[in-house]
Amino acid sequence: MISKKFLLNKKNIFLIGGYGLIGKEVVKLFLSHGAKIVILDNAKKKLFLKKNCFYSYFDCTEIDVLDEKISKLVKKFGLPDALINCSYPRSQDWSKINFSSAKLSSVKENIDSNLISQAWISRIVAEKIKKKKKKCSIVHLSSIYGVVGQDPEIYKNTNMRENLVYSLIKGGIINYSRLMASYYGKYNIRVNTVVIGGIRGHVAGSKNKQSKIFIKNYSQRTPLKRLANPDEIAPSILFLASDASSYVTGSVLTVDGGWTAI
Repeated sequence: MISKKFLLNKKNIFLIGGYGLIGKEVVKLFLSHGAKIVILDNAKKKLFLKKNCFYSYFDCTEIDVLDEKISKLVKKFGLPDALINCSYPRSQDWSKINFSSAKLSSVKENIDSNLISQAWISRIVAEKIKKKKKKCSIVHLSSIYGVVGQDPEIYKNTNMRENLVYSLIKGGIINYSRLMASYYGKYNIRVNTVVIGGIRGHVAGSKNKQSKIFIKNYSQRTPLKRLANPDEIAPSILFLASDASSYVTGSVLTVDGGWTAI
């Protein structure tokens, strides 16, 4: 029997990036726990659309009109009980933003489209919640590479490289979440971050599958000796969005198979 604190009965969830690798698993798990989900994504293919699941086109890189867009969403769907951002927009040259070949213009573009957009979206929503004196849980997604440096050894004999802007963005998200938690706590708005390790799937910024060499290198470095499956991330997000974490804010919940423990 599921504890009532984990149930999301009729809770209004805004999920940015709901059609991504992690986002799809969040949708399935949250629907099974009774949530009403508004998927905000720029994907053309619409999945999961049934009772209590809605879709609205949303491009988080359009920073100049985010205020207007979110106001329209709130007017249509109501204020969210939880805001979850699973998005990770990337420039076309994202995979080439390493120390030897990075372009300043690309670094700026990615920081704007990802870090700035996430920070601004959560700030807009938090301010609307504050004015209406409601409760809300905001969940940001970060990475082990927002906590520790990238290990060059796992990229040996692959076509993958370090990515300097990724660490900039993911590290920024963690501390911005702490600042939000500090400021908005008195308004009953909780803000937390899930730090995620490597996930089995495609290469970030590409449709190509991860090479067997990378999977082996990464797995050997991790105490659990494997990458995560996408559905192993969603339960942590559910915990932070639900009343089960009602006294948790400003936290960093690490789901990395032990990567950052050693």
